[in-house]
Amino acid sequence: MTLRRLPENIVNQIAAGEVVERPASAVKELVENAIDAGASRIDVVMREGGRSLITVTDNGTGMSREELELCFERHATSKLPDDDLVFIRNLGFRGEAIPSIASVSRMRITTRQEGAENAWALSVEGGRRGEVEPDSGARGTRVEVRDIFFATPARLKFLKTERSEFGAALDVVRRLAMAFPSISFTFADDNRVALRVNGAEGDLFDGWLNRLGAIMGRDFSENAMRIEAERDGVKLAGFAGVPTFNRGNAEMQFMFVNGRPVRDKLFTGAVRGAYMDLLARNRHPLLALFLEVPPDEVDVNVHPAKAEVRFRDSGGVRGLIVGALRNALAEHGHRASSTISGQALGAFRADMNTLPLQSQPRAATSWSRWAEVENPRPSPGLAEQAAEFQSPLHQQSAPMARGYDTQPTQTPEAQGHPLEQFPLGAARSQLHETYIVAQTDRGMVLVDQHAAHERLVMERMKRQLAEKSVARQMLLLPEVVELDELSASRLAERAEELAEMGLVLEAFGVGAIVIRETPAMLGDCNVRGLVQDLADDLAELDTALSLKDRLDDVCATMACHGSVRAGRRLSIEEMNALLREMEATPHSGQCNHGRPTYVELQLGDIEKLFGRR
Repeated sequence: MTLRRLPENIVNQIAAGEVVERPASAVKELVENAIDAGASRIDVVMREGGRSLITVTDNGTGMSREELELCFERHATSKLPDDDLVFIRNLGFRGEAIPSIASVSRMRITTRQEGAENAWALSVEGGRRGEVEPDSGARGTRVEVRDIFFATPARLKFLKTERSEFGAALDVVRRLAMAFPSISFTFADDNRVALRVNGAEGDLFDGWLNRLGAIMGRDFSENAMRIEAERDGVKLAGFAGVPTFNRGNAEMQFMFVNGRPVRDKLFTGAVRGAYMDLLARNRHPLLALFLEVPPDEVDVNVHPAKAEVRFRDSGGVRGLIVGALRNALAEHGHRASSTISGQALGAFRADMNTLPLQSQPRAATSWSRWAEVENPRPSPGLAEQAAEFQSPLHQQSAPMARGYDTQPTQTPEAQGHPLEQFPLGAARSQLHETYIVAQTDRGMVLVDQHAAHERLVMERMKRQLAEKSVARQMLLLPEVVELDELSASRLAERAEELAEMGLVLEAFGVGAIVIRETPAMLGDCNVRGLVQDLADDLAELDTALSLKDRLDDVCATMACHGSVRAGRRLSIEEMNALLREMEATPHSGQCNHGRPTYVELQLGDIEKLFGRR
């Protein structure tokens, strides 16, 4: 064999294998070029999932005749004026996209600069270039990609269905539209417009929120917390959903670095760490975070697709994300998702639709008209007034598992605040010795007493652990718990760490543990069940990790056994004390497993249930 240089068209086709994996990859590169060209409007059209046609039209700066000819050359770019691969300030910079796409398709570019007498057009088929010719067209650039992969038919076999390819391209455009809210985008095929968003003006955060609401859904904008933080020149901004507004997968989690959509394991781990004790393991929050990093602190030249980045200080970036999310979650106190009330109303209506005809309600309007009413707009939550009532009551210092002080020195009414004006209202009754019914000046609140108290106990335990002041109570008769030998040895090995958390135990022969002290805040808890659950937790815990590394998991297990159980009858005073402490405790809108602790129904929602509206 003789060493030789490959032909230019073969080189471009090899590069296309990395840059253009599917039609969505071509859309990404072309839209990024339009953004870099300063466009304020970008229109994308696909046919047959991009197989037969992809067009991207923008109103950017356009190109001259000479630039149009040069753009089909490999590594020809206008985005590295100083040939500096460290300070990259554009989405594109490699100069590979246009020649790579042109090498595997039939491509035509029509472009016109501001003030030019006419537009210029150039066609390339499978890497074979035609002649530049004058054409008509408005300012900007229009790129047509036809019969993609016709020059590499083997690649066509790996494409998925038209719907799948269209969806992948739509996801690309959505991500870019999130990052640049000032740009108008449309994305369509022959049958429908899948995305149409107008450019936002004014405040950047307002523009982001409106754009995220248009793409991720109105529910997200109603349940989003504003994120804003800065550390060592790195800025983090964006929005994250409250814990009770979650999904079964992480598809609605978006990360942008210097305007570039990226997928990064560091980001995924940071989000999971921030929401660790607020969501079940199989649930995921919704969020969009925008990170601004000095160009010399991040490497975007990791892969030709530019979807991966590497940070010089990855630990600092992770800490910034975790800290910002946790601060936002703490600031939003007991706020729960506004969609919970809508779900509750939906459940009510579903049950009512199954009633026998003679059992169904008769309203002033006809039943058919009542049934056609759209789902009421969910209430915006209870956090708006919470800041006024965030100070804990003095009478709540006693362990909650042992009950509440039912004779407070100064009631909220005496302080000039009727109970109904508090975010969670005034307790009126208890249903099935499990749910607290409270009345607010806007409607009613239904509280799961066990879930709510579980969160309160956990937050109190974490606070005491941080202050290293966990109060313990000695058992009058030490409790001997029999376990299998391996579980007992795991607990005995962690005895010193557990003692710091208020649980004093020691080995008691083979396969047994004796419990001498428990955290005072747990009150009269189920010691055997607590120890068994802790043993199960330790079985799943990496032996190299300390319990402090899994503090949230351990606290959650203890809190579950020390909280007010379903089936316990509470007095009105105890119920109100629980409601007031919920208002003063961060994250009390969801239990330790991520489920909501309360549901609010506004008066208008209740009236709709009975056809009054």
